[in-house]
Amino acid sequence: MSVTTTPFGTVPGIGAASLFTLRLKSGATLTLTDLGATWVGWSVPDRDGRFADIVQGFDDAAGYARQTGSFGATCGRVINRIAGGKFRLDGKDYSLAVNNGPNHLHGGPAGFSRRLWKAEIGGTPEAPAVAFSRRSADGEEGYPGNLDITVTYTFESDASVRIDYRATTDAATPVNIANHAYFNLGGHDHDTILDHTLKIFGKHYLPADENSIPTGEIVPVAGTPLDFREPRLIGERIGDSHDQLRFGRGYDQSFVVGGTPGELRPAAELSHPKSGRILLVETTEPDIHLYSGNWNVECVNGAPGKGGATYGFRSSVCLEAQKFPDAVNQPAFPTIVLRPGETYRTTTVHRLRLAKA
Repeated sequence: MSVTTTPFGTVPGIGAASLFTLRLKSGATLTLTDLGATWVGWSVPDRDGRFADIVQGFDDAAGYARQTGSFGATCGRVINRIAGGKFRLDGKDYSLAVNNGPNHLHGGPAGFSRRLWKAEIGGTPEAPAVAFSRRSADGEEGYPGNLDITVTYTFESDASVRIDYRATTDAATPVNIANHAYFNLGGHDHDTILDHTLKIFGKHYLPADENSIPTGEIVPVAGTPLDFREPRLIGERIGDSHDQLRFGRGYDQSFVVGGTPGELRPAAELSHPKSGRILLVETTEPDIHLYSGNWNVECVNGAPGKGGATYGFRSSVCLEAQKFPDAVNQPAFPTIVLRPGETYRTTTVHRLRLAKA
């Protein structure tokens, strides 16, 4: 087991980034960078023992600075969208940076992803870890209060990736932090995720309007192409005429995950029959957001992927464990407001298994 640190390039106006490589005895590796507390890579075997990196990303910090898709990033203070970039809290109106049409997305144009974090190597010999921390200052991207955040990645002995989030504040502020890794279980340079099978452990979804803002309803998935209660190929119904697929150019949907709030439980299971890789996402969060890489080409913004790979339309899938989108403007949704004296705590675990031939 080991953790090594190497230079990852310098971004003008941001600084010099580092790459952290966590390696297990099995040969599996996890790579991270302090630019955006970002998940860069995850090299794991297939059923025949052949290793591949199954997380899309870039070879250096410049690639991450150029792209606009939040590849692998820790997104916050609030992941997903806030309608109109506005909310009202404790009788005061706040305006946030707008970076997705009329809306605020993934914490704003800089958010957490275009900032350097302090890194501390830790964990155990069997499960190395890197903890990234920073202070999001009062007024950053328009949010109130000083928010102190720590995001800890632990590479567990079975090659699972555990992400623990902790935050405190000195003033009431909305908080909904999550990772935005893009997965392709065939390898980061495999050209599609339409051949992947998906199961989602939820009976309901959150309908959204044409601007991807939830309507406030919670609707059963039954009878819709959003029904993944049993494993289905992602490509099987992605072209259906359902308005949610039309609005998002494919899947871009939040699902309500069952189970006891705050307890780790299954949220989604992604599998790739050809390689035998199966990814189980467990989380303490109430929502899993499915995104089928519908804007990959536009979001890469001219930056080649790792090893010069081209990340095309629907070449990866995101499974973002989070709280409900736009909850700060939706009275029926559970609150995402963190107050002084409280501690924000969430955990998401990505477990890899291998199917037999």
